[in-house]
Amino acid sequence: MTTLGLYQPGTSVLHRLPAGLKLLALGALIVGMSVLVDSPARLVVAAAGVAVIVVLARFSARAVFAQLRPVLWVVVFIFAFQVLLTDWRRALVVCGILLLSVLLAMVVTMSTRTTDMLAALTAGMRPLGRVGLPVDRVALALALALRSIPLMVETVRQVDEARRARGLRFSPRTAVAPVVVSALRSADGFAEALVARGLD
Repeated sequence: MTTLGLYQPGTSVLHRLPAGLKLLALGALIVGMSVLVDSPARLVVAAAGVAVIVVLARFSARAVFAQLRPVLWVVVFIFAFQVLLTDWRRALVVCGILLLSVLLAMVVTMSTRTTDMLAALTAGMRPLGRVGLPVDRVALALALALRSIPLMVETVRQVDEARRARGLRFSPRTAVAPVVVSALRSADGFAEALVARGLD
């Protein structure tokens, strides 16, 4: 099992870029796609650009697919929902932007150490500490959020495997409810650990 966002050492151009620059570029690209990509034709152009970035990162197609596989069923659900509310073109654009955004985030996290990302975020937020922002606590929250992503992906995988082993069809009761319960239990565990260390 390849965990979503797991850092993979390398010597590509993306690996050598500063973490702060990659995070800024990630935010700019996601916002840019959300604003500018409004048709299937523009989605193809955006997909080609993201493909170039993936190639520059030197990740194999197998590794990329392994990273995206856990979120594909969510995208399929969103696509069906969008088709019911709008039309297939809009659904394609919305789901395409979502997948490309996840792919970009995956490339950043796979080519950047978590400690480097947190250090860049903390350094960027330092000026806000002068106006009362608890920078260290925000950095801790970001670290917990990043740690929770692979945990939740693994939970989704385990729930899906258990559902298939029992021969059950996909439904909110068999797929969504167990994930929500597990997420709440994980949150309680994080809270208890923080309280035990004097953080509330």
